[in-house]
Amino acid sequence: MAEPVGIATVRDALRIATERLRGAGIPTPRLDAEVLLAHVLGARREYLYAHPERRLGAEEHASYQAAVERRLTRLPVAYITGRKEFMSLEFLVDENVLIPRPETETLVEAVIDRLRERGGGVGQTAGAPVLVADIGTGSGAIAVSIAWFVRRACLIAVDISPEALRVARENARRHGVEGRMEFLEGDLLEPLSGRNLEGRIDAVVSNPPYLSRRMMANLPPEVAKEPRGALAGGEAGLDLARAILDGARTFLAPDGFVALEVGHDHAATVRRIATDEFGYDGVDTIPDYAGVQRVVIARRRR
Repeated sequence: MAEPVGIATVRDALRIATERLRGAGIPTPRLDAEVLLAHVLGARREYLYAHPERRLGAEEHASYQAAVERRLTRLPVAYITGRKEFMSLEFLVDENVLIPRPETETLVEAVIDRLRERGGGVGQTAGAPVLVADIGTGSGAIAVSIAWFVRRACLIAVDISPEALRVARENARRHGVEGRMEFLEGDLLEPLSGRNLEGRIDAVVSNPPYLSRRMMANLPPEVAKEPRGALAGGEAGLDLARAILDGARTFLAPDGFVALEVGHDHAATVRRIATDEFGYDGVDTIPDYAGVQRVVIARRRR
C-alpha cells in the first residue's frame, strides 16, 4: 500500500529535525536527529544513508516528531531510545539510572585485567571463581559487563534505588548473566553486612557520585535530567569514594582491591585518602582515553 502523500522522506525529515535541534542549542543536532530516526524506524543509522528517499509512514512521522520534541526539552537521547551501548553491549536505561559513559569503560577494563591476574578466566569458564561487589550499580552496566567478560565471576550488585535495581536485573537477564548475579537494595556497602562476606570479596567496584556541590549547581541541561543521587558527591565530590574505601576494608579478601571511577581532578586526592587514611597499598591511577586520570585502584594489605 502506498505511503500517504505529503509525509517527509528520510532526507527531509533529518534536515528539518537537525535544523530544529540546532536552533535550540542542542550540541550534536545531526547525530541526535539520526539516532532518533533510526530508533523510530527500528534500523541502524547506516540505513538512513542508504535510503534517503524512503518516505515515512504517518505513524513513523508522528513518532519521530514526538521524539524530536522530547529531545528539544534536553532529555538525553538515551532516555528517549531507552538504550545505550557500553562495552559493546546494549543496555536498557531509563530516567531512574545514570546513562553509562565511555570513560567508565576504563574502569571495567581495568577490573577485568586484574581479575584475570587473580585467575578469573576472562571470556571463558577456566580459572578460579572470583566474587565482585558493584556498589551503586544503577543500570548494571558495570556489573553485567564484568559478568559477561569474566565468566567465572559472581557479582553482587548494590543500589539504594529499587527502580535502578529493576533496570539492572533486566539487563542481567537480557545478557544471560543473571544466574551469577545477586541484587541487594541499600546504601553503599551496608547490604553486604550479615551475609558472611567479611574477608571474601575479591573486588569492590564503583562509579560513585563524584560531582562537587559547585558542579551540581552548574549542570549541563542534559545531565540535570539524570538522577541527582547518582551525581552528587558532597561538598568536594569525595564523600562517596571515601566511604567506599573505608567500608570495603571489612569485606575484601587478602590482596583484594577497590576500583573507583573518580572526577577529572580527583585521582591524586583519592589516592592519598586510600593510602594515608585507610592503609591501602599498591594504589594505582589509570587514565581514560582522553588522558584524564579516571580510575583509582587500591589493594588491601594482607
